[in-house]
Amino acid sequence: MTRLIVATAGLAGLALLAFTGGSANAERAVQIPAALKDVPRTPGLQTAVFAGGCFWGMEAVFEGVKGVQSVTSGYAGGTAQTAQYDIVSTETTGHAEAVRIVYDPAKVSYATLLRVYFSVAHNPTELNRQGPDGGPSYRSAIFPQNATQKQVAAAYIAQLQKAHVFDQPIVTRVETGKFFPAESYHQDFFRLNPYHPYIVRFDKPKVAAFKTAFAAIAR
Repeated sequence: MTRLIVATAGLAGLALLAFTGGSANAERAVQIPAALKDVPRTPGLQTAVFAGGCFWGMEAVFEGVKGVQSVTSGYAGGTAQTAQYDIVSTETTGHAEAVRIVYDPAKVSYATLLRVYFSVAHNPTELNRQGPDGGPSYRSAIFPQNATQKQVAAAYIAQLQKAHVFDQPIVTRVETGKFFPAESYHQDFFRLNPYHPYIVRFDKPKVAAFKTAFAAIAR
């Protein structure tokens, strides 16, 4: 996977040259409307699972949302047997790098998380890639945890498509599949490795863009 290669100084420049931002990039939040439909608030914590490229940056963005209790990096869409970084890297498992978000619906709604996801957490117009990382494990996909989440996610995609807020079609898929936590060294990677070249180039600007665009809900 590209982001591990860039840890070596000699190849870091190649990864940077490979990045093409487009109008929906990791450096700024795209202004998009709030969702017209949302999951009703219920007592207790709820879970959302989103895939959108490297889970390091996704995790960092959603950890900064008020009302989010925890974020876990992992894999979704494949089997438990293949939920390992080296195997997922073969791009043959059906897994996508994903994050599991546990949140308090009394403080932040599912639709708000979706808005962050589409606006700044990743680029929903890139097919089977994000920035320098290519392959189906980097696809844009939502894994609803219940029927209501599925309806809200599908409706929001349709709403955004109709509003033409992106200059390219949204390729985000609504999928089924279990979530499996990634290896321990992937957890809290942004916080624990602030000077990693990939974090500096791609994820710090993304987190900064989130804090600017979503100041009201940023920690």
